[in-house]
Amino acid sequence: MTRLSFATPSVCSSLLPSLPPTVRDLDVPPLFRRRFVLGGYRPVGQPWRLYLQSLFQMHNDALTVWSPLLAAVVIALRFMMFTVLRGGGVLGFRLQGPEGQGLSVDVSSLPLVFYMFFTLTYLSCSAAAHLLKLHSERAHYLLFLLNNVGGAMYLYCCASALYLYSTDYTWTQSMLGKIFLPAAAFLCWTSCCVSCHVEVRSCWTSRFHRRLYSLTMITATGPVAHRLTSNSWAGSPAASLHLLQMVLSLFAAFFFSCSSPECFSPGSFDLLGHSQQLFHVLLSLCVMVQQEALFCDFLWRRPALSRLFGEEHLLLVCNSFCWLTFCCGVTALVLSSRVWTRLTTEEEG
Repeated sequence: MTRLSFATPSVCSSLLPSLPPTVRDLDVPPLFRRRFVLGGYRPVGQPWRLYLQSLFQMHNDALTVWSPLLAAVVIALRFMMFTVLRGGGVLGFRLQGPEGQGLSVDVSSLPLVFYMFFTLTYLSCSAAAHLLKLHSERAHYLLFLLNNVGGAMYLYCCASALYLYSTDYTWTQSMLGKIFLPAAAFLCWTSCCVSCHVEVRSCWTSRFHRRLYSLTMITATGPVAHRLTSNSWAGSPAASLHLLQMVLSLFAAFFFSCSSPECFSPGSFDLLGHSQQLFHVLLSLCVMVQQEALFCDFLWRRPALSRLFGEEHLLLVCNSFCWLTFCCGVTALVLSSRVWTRLTTEEEG
């Protein structure tokens, strides 16, 4: 079969050097291969600038890079608009709370700020990891370890923001509601540990880490499930947004946990349509919808947030972000040191 190659746009051809053509799976080491994806790989070991320029080349990671990258830009611009306009809405929704207040510097707004920070961090790490991973084994391990930490932190911040701003307050006082955040933190850290371990050991035959991450993703959106089923959002635009968010999250988790549809026809979905691309597209859409729903809920819940939960509890939640970041970071650092030692030994041997 002929090699797949798509040239850069003609406008850039005079400014950028020509990129090497894409290659088959047998032309790259097993570490960089994806199951049932047979072509569209970029050559390994190229200079950094060629991988940056491959952002404008058609390959099997193109959509995987562009979807989180565009989502990060949209989310950052929307957050700036939300801050400047003090809750101004888009998409036909007028996001105004009882007091018409937007974001301000106080304890009730900190969880939303953490959510935005780690969302942008995760999307940026994901785009960078898939764009630059083929430079070397060291780059691959480092980028995806950072991506795993960012993913775990995003899911915990998602769970926390939905718990504080979107959940029915009576549910938070139940036994399940009281243990939800500690359980979510432990599950996110466990998911990070397992994903990093699989990454370091290159245990690609095991699908457990993907199923665990999918379970964590579904659990993170759990706080809104009770409120949706109890119909306490009747007449609120946030109800339809949260319902759409959960549907997108379920589909994203499905495609992340399995190699479908490429497993049914290997080689047919190399450039467009394989599970990794579908996961990133659906997750990016989910994050954008989730952000809009949280803005709407934040404006309504913010005036009473300190009274309902207490400032000490809100500060404790904010501190938990820092502690979980530290735990996930230490986990990735320990495993990365083992990878570095192994790679150094192999290079010297």
